[in-house]
Formats: sequence, structure tokens, C-alpha cells
Amino acid sequence: MYKQKQTEKKPPQLKFLVMVVVGIAVVLVFTLTPWNFIPTSVTEDVIVLAIIEQGCVGESQFGVSVVVPDCEAKIGDTVSATFYVPSWKLNGYMDDLERRQNPMVDEWDRNVSGIGFSP
Repeated sequence: MYKQKQTEKKPPQLKFLVMVVVGIAVVLVFTLTPWNFIPTSVTEDVIVLAIIEQGCVGESQFGVSVVVPDCEAKIGDTVSATFYVPSWKLNGYMDDLERRQNPMVDEWDRNVSGIGFSP
């Protein structure tokens, strides 16, 4: 009579772990879109607001305070500045994301401030 040896196979844990990691990576790429957080170099003209030891301070159109080193300008002059901003400030990613998350909020609602009920 033949004896049949029965062996139990362990589930492929490494294969399952790799599949989970790949799945999480795909979900993160499509939800967070990391390329929108990568800094992008921007050069623009800024108006000098203050003069400090390190140079001139101006504010960009993105609301970023920019220090221009070795600046000989006076307050109120326009100088060229190169700085880094996140890509989402350039491509409108966050505005689009907010519009998708809050579709019922229109322009009037965004401009209303305070508490209470509107008429």
C-alpha cells in the first residue's frame, strides 16, 4: 500500500506583501499626485517692501516672501527674483481639488465671512 505524504503549503506571504505595497503606492500616486508638491523654480519681478542685511525683501504674486541677495534697490523699486514654489501654486491643483470636494460652494459663499445664517 502506498503512503501518501501530505504537505501543507504556506501562503505566499512575500507575494501578498508586495501586492499590498504596490496597491498602496498606486492609490497614493493617484490621490496625492506627488508631482504637485515638487518645488518649481520661478523668476518674476517683485516690488521691494523692505531692505535687510541679507538683501531686499519683496512679495511675489503667489504670496511668498522673497529675499533678493545683494540688492541695491530702494523700497518701492521693482527687482527680478528667482525662488521656488510648490507646483500646485502654478498649475491650480489645489483650486481644482477644492472645487471637486466642495461643488456646492460658489463664488459668493467663498467671499462671505462671519458666523450666522444668510438671508
